[in-house]
Amino acid sequence: MGDPRNPQRANEPWNAARLRLAEAELRILAPLVTLSGGWAWHFMAPPHEELKIDHDHKDVDLFVTPERFADLVQLLGVRGFARIWTRFDATSTNFYRYAKYLEGAKVILDVFVRHVPSVQVEDVRVVEPATLLTFYGDIHSTDDCVSVLAARKLLAQGISPIGRRELITRPR
Repeated sequence: MGDPRNPQRANEPWNAARLRLAEAELRILAPLVTLSGGWAWHFMAPPHEELKIDHDHKDVDLFVTPERFADLVQLLGVRGFARIWTRFDATSTNFYRYAKYLEGAKVILDVFVRHVPSVQVEDVRVVEPATLLTFYGDIHSTDDCVSVLAARKLLAQGISPIGRRELITRPR
């Protein structure tokens, strides 16, 4: 639910230290959540350099089932995350933002409380790719990143995008 990205910065790398911190946190949360947005595409793609054009890492988008929400909130508190109020709080009963500062970096978690179709990729669960694409324009804002564009094409051809180089390869 972040702001649209700056097109002039699309070819820049993401801050590697900030990404390591966010990834360490999300791996701790992984048993309770399903990853969405840029982090879902990150895990679906083969290993790659983290460029802003590939997928969005401004925050960590995740889903938690209503049954596991209390467990997640407790874990977030133990991990030092605090609830941050957003403009969406007045209109949503299933969206919460949490953040913490760690080693000079801010880790932001956008938490959506609901069931979503998911698939296991390595040691994390991600939103099923076709479902994830339906979230662009509503839950997620960066719908022109390389991963989203490639996944649309692959799924239209009946090909799963998981593990495909196209998720991190710019079209020529």
